[in-house]
Amino acid sequence: MADNPIGVGIVGFWHVHADDYAREAVEHSGTRLVAAWDPDAERGAEGADRLGIAHADTLDALLARPDIDAITVTTATNEHTDVIGRAIAAGKHVFTEKLLAPTVVEAEALVDAAREKDIALVVSLPRLSEPFVTTAARLVDEGALGEITYARVRVAHDGWLGGWLPERFADPVAAIGGAFADLGCHPAYLVQHFLGAHPDRITAAYGHVTGRVVEDNAVVVALYPDGALGVAEASFVTTPGASALELRGTRASLLFGFGQESMIAKGGRFGDTWTPVPLDPAGRSPYALWVDAIRGDADTSENLQAAIDLTRFVVAANTAATSKGQA
Repeated sequence: MADNPIGVGIVGFWHVHADDYAREAVEHSGTRLVAAWDPDAERGAEGADRLGIAHADTLDALLARPDIDAITVTTATNEHTDVIGRAIAAGKHVFTEKLLAPTVVEAEALVDAAREKDIALVVSLPRLSEPFVTTAARLVDEGALGEITYARVRVAHDGWLGGWLPERFADPVAAIGGAFADLGCHPAYLVQHFLGAHPDRITAAYGHVTGRVVEDNAVVVALYPDGALGVAEASFVTTPGASALELRGTRASLLFGFGQESMIAKGGRFGDTWTPVPLDPAGRSPYALWVDAIRGDADTSENLQAAIDLTRFVVAANTAATSKGQA
């Protein structure tokens, strides 16, 4: 694989994970960085120079390069549909930051277009492959927790307390929302992973601690047909170390985080006291899935369906937050 690496172009430095995906391209033996472009010419040139790669003046110029087989997309979210659509039309494989698109219709259209042209399209949903999730999923599949009646996932950081999160994340048009449309994607797709893609009702409460137009503090509750509740929380105004997973079932309960990078369980086969649970290995990362899919060695169907379902969840939450709290 290293003898024939996939040429990767970076499209956009708007998102803070642009350099992270660039690093993955460098570190993965099957890919190499080639060039970059950004709608903001100055930002694009600065990013390309920082990474030591070529800078393309236009997106068309980047997509026309024969040494680029694939792109990573880290533009503003509202630009995804256009950028990804053009890349697919040009025959380039696409790895994109979430959300895939601002609406379900647009997300489904991109997935359909990629399938029609045999393009490997993967959305970055990284928490699904982290050890605490692979472990929890295995225990749920084994029935160790019984039927899940409650799932709570919180992902939070101090981006707007510490001043390190760019102000462009407060643009409601470019970002398609605030904390929940960005960081909240992770708890949203994890709640769906454990409880299902289609809740009956979604309610949302969005807070504005810092006074920005978009929310910086969010709690979203999903009610499922069987009565189970899923709670997805996100915040840009929380001190570090506040992320957590809580699963409650008819047999046992499982906790991860809450200030500690460890997992404990209680009830059923775990006994009547909180018991440490060893973590399983991490699963295949979204980037590795993408490279394998380009090589014809992986199926992206689950990833793409999860991405569409995530878009539906976030759109419903945003709607609920502005319409008496529920959708």
